[in-house]
Amino acid sequence: MSSFTWRKSSHSTQGTSEQCVELAQLPNGIALRDSKAPNVGHLTLTPRAFAALLIQAKRDELRD
Repeated sequence: MSSFTWRKSSHSTQGTSEQCVELAQLPNGIALRDSKAPNVGHLTLTPRAFAALLIQAKRDELRD
């Protein structure tokens, strides 16, 4: 996984460093990981599932 370029969310700022997400483009999907614990692992989503996640996040439909 280290061969992929990880990018931090543009919504991650110094004031909210407890909730940062990093993304990496994979050949067949998108990988997500916690930026403060990058070695713990990652979640891999298909492009379609990632798009659905973004829609839900923009609608504030995600819950803890």
